[in-house]
Amino acid sequence: MTPIAQLSVESLTVTVPGRTLVEALDLVLHPGEFVAVLGQNGSGKSLCLMTLCGLRPAASGRVLLGGQPIDSVNRAAIATQLSLLPQVSEDIFPSTVLDTALIGRYPHIGRYSWESPEDRSIALESLQTMDLDGLADRDVLTLSGGERQRLAVAQILTQQPDVFLLDEPTNHLDPQHQIDVMRVFRQRADDGACIAAALHDVNLASRFADRCLLLFGDGRWQLGHCDDVLEESTLTELYGTPIERVQWRESSLFIATAN
Repeated sequence: MTPIAQLSVESLTVTVPGRTLVEALDLVLHPGEFVAVLGQNGSGKSLCLMTLCGLRPAASGRVLLGGQPIDSVNRAAIATQLSLLPQVSEDIFPSTVLDTALIGRYPHIGRYSWESPEDRSIALESLQTMDLDGLADRDVLTLSGGERQRLAVAQILTQQPDVFLLDEPTNHLDPQHQIDVMRVFRQRADDGACIAAALHDVNLASRFADRCLLLFGDGRWQLGHCDDVLEESTLTELYGTPIERVQWRESSLFIATAN
């Protein structure tokens, strides 16, 4: 059996002109683990994920995929092990929902080959997982924002990587589909995948993640088990607004209150 790839970063620094967003980050994303990335808008969550997948150079430090520096691995090989879900998916040309999901299989298909029945089966299963199997023949340009987001998720599920980097995976989704998507990736982690997801909902992070990476936007970061880092004082500093923890049933909820 091929070992599952592990993603790690060593002393990683992410910057924009005139500002350090993340400084000297050390992180090992283990197989079977879900890490939530939390922080204000502009704190570096998206840029950090883009750096982790090798689409943006780090100011310093390095990213390792399967023990190899990611900048030494060709993009086709990276795509068989790692997938990035961006915040926004744009469709320039008409395509069916099924054909769009099948794009996820391209890293696994030879340059001069076509999709196999197995590839189509994997794509259809991913569409079913995202409650889109009844829309397989629809043009993607006719989908709602929430349907298009679920299709983007189905596409990376079709890709079947070891590492999922998710930038706001619950964008545009109603509450039920938010929970559905989080459950899917929690299950992928339980099955051995590595998950890192930038989220805006602290309660989703608390419910589904194993650890949280907090980005304060000024270079500082904090990493730890959700129960250890999701505290009122820390979250209040992180978001710049009062956050209170309230007991609900047998768990806690985090609520932003007025200044």
